[in-house]
Amino acid sequence: MIVIPAIDIRAGRCVRLLQGDFARETVYADDPVAVARHWADLGSPWLHVVDLDGARAGQPVQLELVREIVRAVPDVLVQAGGGVRSLEAIERMLAFGVARVVIGTVALEQPELVTQAIERFGTDRLVVAIDSRDGWVATRGWETFAPIRAEAVAQQMARVGVRRILATDIARDGTMTCPNLELMARLARSGVTVIASGGVSRYEDLVALAGIPGVEAAIVGRALYEGRWRPQRATDWVVGGAG
Repeated sequence: MIVIPAIDIRAGRCVRLLQGDFARETVYADDPVAVARHWADLGSPWLHVVDLDGARAGQPVQLELVREIVRAVPDVLVQAGGGVRSLEAIERMLAFGVARVVIGTVALEQPELVTQAIERFGTDRLVVAIDSRDGWVATRGWETFAPIRAEAVAQQMARVGVRRILATDIARDGTMTCPNLELMARLARSGVTVIASGGVSRYEDLVALAGIPGVEAAIVGRALYEGRWRPQRATDWVVGGAG
C-alpha cells in the first residue's frame, strides 16, 4: 500500500480542516510548492493536492498553484481535485501534467459525465471521491449531504467502469483518531480499488489499512504535518499488507 501526503490548498496556503469544517482550519505552511518539494525530497512517489477553494466554489480556483506544484516535482506523480465538475476542467488538469484527477460531486449529480470522462481520458486517469459521514455521502465541499449510502455509490461507479475511488470518512478526517477500517473494507468489496483517507495518526493505522484487500493507498495529512509519522526515505512510503 502506498502512502500519499496530502496538500490541501486554501487561499494559497497549505492547510488542514478538521472534519471538513472550513471554520476549523489549521495553516501548516504559506507555500504549498515548498511543501510539495519537501515530500518529494523525502521520496514520496505521489502527492494528493486538493483545491479547497475550488471544492467550495464548484470550479477550480487554485489551478495555477496546482500547475506550479506539478512543475516543481517532475519525478513525483500528482493526484489533484477540488471543484472539478466538467470534462474541460479534467482536461485542463491533465494538460498541466496531473497524473490522476479526482472528481466528486459531479459523479453523483451528473453520472453520465463519469462515463464520458472514462471514454475520453481512460479509467486510470480518474478517481471518484466518495466522502461520507455515518455512511451518508457528502457533496459540494462536504457542505451538503445526498440521500444515498457510500457503498451504493461505489457499486454504481464500478458498474460504469470506474476503477479507483478515494474514500473519506468525514468524521475521522483531521482527527487522528484512527481510520474507519470497516467502511474501507466494505467499499473495497464493491468492485473498486480504494484510496483510504481520514483518521490516520500513526504507522500502525497504515499497517491496518494495508491489511485490507483492495486498499491500494492511504492519504495522510495532519499526522505528517505534526510529526506523528516521520518517513525518511522512499521505502517508508510503501507499507506491506494484503493489498
